[in-house]
Amino acid sequence: MTPVSDSVFDSLHATATEIFTGALAGCNIESAFDRRIRFEGNTLHRLMTDGSGPDTINLAGYRRIFVIAMGKAAAPMLDVLLRRMKRRKGLRGICCSKYLPSSRNWRIRYFEGGHPLPNEDTFAAARAALALLKKAKKDTLIFFLISGGGSAMFDLPLDPQIGLNDTIAFHQALLASGAPINEINTLRKHYSAVKGGRLALAAADATKVSLLLPDVPLRSLDALSSGPTSPDHSTVDDVRAIIKKYDLANKLPASVSAFFEREDLPESPGSKTRRPVFFPKSARSGAPQTRDVTATSVLSGESPAFRDSIFEILLSSHDLLENARTLAQKAGFVVAVDNSCDDWDYADAARYLLERFHAMRAIHPRFCLISVGELTVTMDRTPGAGGRNQQFALACAFDLARHPGKLLTVLSAGSDGIDGNTQTAGAIADPTTLDRARAFGFEPEESLRSFNACPLFTALGDAVVTGPTGHNLRDLRLLMAFDA
Repeated sequence: MTPVSDSVFDSLHATATEIFTGALAGCNIESAFDRRIRFEGNTLHRLMTDGSGPDTINLAGYRRIFVIAMGKAAAPMLDVLLRRMKRRKGLRGICCSKYLPSSRNWRIRYFEGGHPLPNEDTFAAARAALALLKKAKKDTLIFFLISGGGSAMFDLPLDPQIGLNDTIAFHQALLASGAPINEINTLRKHYSAVKGGRLALAAADATKVSLLLPDVPLRSLDALSSGPTSPDHSTVDDVRAIIKKYDLANKLPASVSAFFEREDLPESPGSKTRRPVFFPKSARSGAPQTRDVTATSVLSGESPAFRDSIFEILLSSHDLLENARTLAQKAGFVVAVDNSCDDWDYADAARYLLERFHAMRAIHPRFCLISVGELTVTMDRTPGAGGRNQQFALACAFDLARHPGKLLTVLSAGSDGIDGNTQTAGAIADPTTLDRARAFGFEPEESLRSFNACPLFTALGDAVVTGPTGHNLRDLRLLMAFDA
């Protein structure tokens, strides 16, 4: 078999990268705002309503407007909203993101929260938001701008005795557990004073508009940033079942384990059982106050905290997928979409997608299989440098190596531009990846075992590097066959 030149694979990699970056570029936050909401004088128009809340909001009826922005897209979302609203009397806000803008509005307090692990600003931003929301009354309108990454960047333990170091260890244990995001966020919601609907409870009487850029399945929007403004449908029993399922009891700090083992562990707002619900304490008060809230009142919208709440999805992984589909079709590929492996273990997802990919490319020589969503990685040791996308790509490389001479490429990358503990978005693999890696002195099997794929792909020039994108619309995987 005639060997394929490096320049040919360079071209294949470039095509895959162009589809990924082009799909991401098409997810424009400013355009998404304009498709969903419009400001005309003192009137806010909802352009695509789903029956939840009014089609218009009279801004003149509110003495104060608060904005709480959190997550990886917090800064660009806030910038667009402020430009659309223009100058408004009584406007104040909080912005918590990993990367802060160089130009800042004096009405907004900015915090540089940690990700993937919390930091001091994580706690400070949450305290500042609770203190601001304490001032909200019936004549207050609040915009919550929520994007992925807020679970780590914006947090405060419900138990005031738990400090930052133990909170960091709690997040580390969850990330290494291999649990899917919904189960991880069930624990985060019950742990936190600002998640699982408690941020909405802090301003129960105000009108609340949540504008969302989800990095979670659309069927699980309450998992976005662990649902700070959404009623929570998980329970304390769910929390304890998850801790047992992943053997977390002995992996958590003692203070966190003791918190979850409390007999009076509070339900988060919206749970299905009747238990005390802890309201977030203010920045100055002592222990949290409790009030008994039934599940029926919260889930049916009778609770003031959720009754006057409006939710709008600005962009999602669906937009990312459709952009990628359009670009792949324009490039002459037959396209299929398969998102069924969402939240699967990366190795299981690789086997499943590759099996379907090989079956389909036998029928369509120029074929692209697209998959969006996030995979899980269970770590049994301290990881090297890498994330779920590079781990997936390296796992695929072992399969592709069994097809020498074939023009095949797999790209897996995160829409936020960051994969795990690295500054790369992901990686590209092809049938030559393993041989080239070994020629550079790498042992691919060990790189996979030690969760250390980034040095390998970086040395090969096959890391996908975008820099921070201001998005977090989940991950995109492209499995591509090019006709010779």
